[in-house]
Amino acid sequence: MQTVEKVVAYITHAGSLLVFRHTEHPETGIQVPAGTVEEGELPVTAVVREAKEESGLEHLEVRSFLGKRRYNFEFDRSEIQVRHFYHLALLEEAPATWQHYESTPSGPIPFEFFWAKLPDDVPELAAGQGEFLSALEVETC
Repeated sequence: MQTVEKVVAYITHAGSLLVFRHTEHPETGIQVPAGTVEEGELPVTAVVREAKEESGLEHLEVRSFLGKRRYNFEFDRSEIQVRHFYHLALLEEAPATWQHYESTPSGPIPFEFFWAKLPDDVPELAAGQGEFLSALEVETC
């Protein structure tokens, strides 16, 4: 079974967490920026790259590494994911909501972003992405 390194970005600003939905696939649920670590890339570098590519935000700072977990996707993709969770802070102002298109080889993917106030207004995150939110809440509240 293949092991894939992944990163998950909890981006905060003014006491809120950045979340998004796929406008063309709402069934995928509410998510945070995340993605695959490229060959030879460090997870800390990958999390910043993925956060920028998915959100369109530029001025991000890594605040802390929150932890990592292994997820078995044998039932779905026949892979093990090792996810590295990071807290990033946005160092500029951002709109309350916006749409951004991530460029992919198969074409642009539209995401609808919005801020959720920590800790009470954060919706349940899809696919285990919320696993380290409690560590983040301690840091940011």
